[in-house]
Amino acid sequence: MTSMNDMRTRIKLEDTELLNTTSTNFPGNYSGYDDSLNLDEFKKNLQIQILSLDNTTSEFDIIGADASITNAFRRILIAELPSMAIEKVHVTENSSVLPDDVLAHRLGLIPLLADARLFVDKASGDTLERENDTLIFKIKVTFYTEHMEWIPIGNQATKFKMDDIGPVFRDILIVKLRPGQEIDLKLVCHKGIGRDHAKFSPVCTASYRLMPEIIIKEPIYDQDAEQLQKCFTQGVIELENDKNGRRHAVVVKPRLDMCSREALRYPELKDRVELNKIRDHFIFSIESAGAVPPDQLFVDSIKLLMSKCDRLLQEIDGNANN
Repeated sequence: MTSMNDMRTRIKLEDTELLNTTSTNFPGNYSGYDDSLNLDEFKKNLQIQILSLDNTTSEFDIIGADASITNAFRRILIAELPSMAIEKVHVTENSSVLPDDVLAHRLGLIPLLADARLFVDKASGDTLERENDTLIFKIKVTFYTEHMEWIPIGNQATKFKMDDIGPVFRDILIVKLRPGQEIDLKLVCHKGIGRDHAKFSPVCTASYRLMPEIIIKEPIYDQDAEQLQKCFTQGVIELENDKNGRRHAVVVKPRLDMCSREALRYPELKDRVELNKIRDHFIFSIESAGAVPPDQLFVDSIKLLMSKCDRLLQEIDGNANN
């Protein structure tokens, strides 16, 4: 029988269903448990463990947080952090096989190496090209993004180095040209957020999943152990010798498991293994589009969430005073 603590902290995987999928640890739901929000207790339990980090990707664990908070970070990363992207394409010549609108859409999705935090938002209807809100590129008779030529505006040439501005990847194929075909374009880049258009999203993806928990209730030996190992992603289960020299199954890296529940299909294994997901342990992954490192993007998402909370408190205080 499932204990009350497991109901609060675990999602149980059965062969045909998932149990305890809804969060129930809110105040007053369980006698004997104080589930009221306590900031000091939240700070004490919250952990962030970085597993991998480079210039474009990061994987880390968020432990002790609710799914609503973790999902808020994910949504902010995808839709509310700004980046620079090609917004307008002025076509002087396009004799390629791609129509103007298709070519413009393709250009808009090219990730740009430009820190959007150093630019301001473009006002609606504003057509002036200013150094603090616009980047200009030119393309003429080209195939790849490496031929995009940055045209500095105002003091941009002194504010930025040539390597600071440009496409993130210089080998993206834009269009193939046959002899005699030509393109001559002016590309105007503005600041925006992913909620307005996907091209402004600073991440390729931001996602999370719950940490799997695999419990071997009783020792599993020999052929059954080999069968259990085959039921999981490589590296999750390893076979080790016990003190008597018999090979038995051991859980090594549960985070690699994709929760296929394959082991529950076998009668000889079904009652000897328990599969769960830990409700407050999230494996979070960020893949940056390349302009800003993933660790900085996550810090920016925290700051934006904090500013949203501050605005909400100000609204509440204002309504209370009125």
